[in-house]
Amino acid sequence: MPSFTLDHCTLDYQVSGPVEDRGSPAVVQLHGLMSDTPSNTSGGLDLAAFVPGARVVRYDARGHGRSTGEPVVDDWLWPNLAHDLLALLEHVFPGQPVHGIGPSMGSATLLYAALDQPEKFASLTLCVPSTSWATRRGQATIYRESAEMIETLGLETYIRATRTVPQPPAVADRERHPPRVAADLLPSVLRGAAATDLPDPQILSSITAANLILAWSDDAAHPLSSSEILREALPGQRMHIARTPGELATWPRLCAEFVRECDNA
Repeated sequence: MPSFTLDHCTLDYQVSGPVEDRGSPAVVQLHGLMSDTPSNTSGGLDLAAFVPGARVVRYDARGHGRSTGEPVVDDWLWPNLAHDLLALLEHVFPGQPVHGIGPSMGSATLLYAALDQPEKFASLTLCVPSTSWATRRGQATIYRESAEMIETLGLETYIRATRTVPQPPAVADRERHPPRVAADLLPSVLRGAAATDLPDPQILSSITAANLILAWSDDAAHPLSSSEILREALPGQRMHIARTPGELATWPRLCAEFVRECDNA
């Protein structure tokens, strides 16, 4: 796998699709907190795989999967993860607009990146956006308590505790995976997640890239309320809610159609 070195980390990434074909749509696929590229695929959230003819870059965020990191809490603030993304895109797709696809932490990373460099994004597919704003405080407490649990009781105790939390109905048939973050980094990753949030919706309303929001129901970490606020703030107001595995299975088609539409606009 190729790699790309930044401050405090080396990102592991892979590129698939037509080689050096600038006429093909360029797509970046991100993943969520404590996940990585393989887990994203097994969880049904690698939507880039279904975009025909695309050149796709997939990467593990710093400290996740095969990417390295250091125990620096601020490294996992969403604006800083956006800087990682933009640097990688300039390395892989220099000067080329990109279709961004990402769940949870990945969707937040895309939003901050689109605020920083709006010309870089041809479209945004925001999957299961993370809890933000008023609901973020409760989730932040959970992340801080989880970091303390890992440091005092160990990673296995934390994993056992998370297995008691019901999965959202849309992914009830999916296998759970343990955190794809090294045990010595995970407390810092979680504290970074606790310390970050999306900017005010009025600021997000300045984003001009076409967007599609793909949400699911009954998930306190990814509540529909956050997706609804994003839908009102962003242009287009497209949103699909998956309440069953069958509805989740329609997301690849919805994403592929959306990217194709934006690429032909």
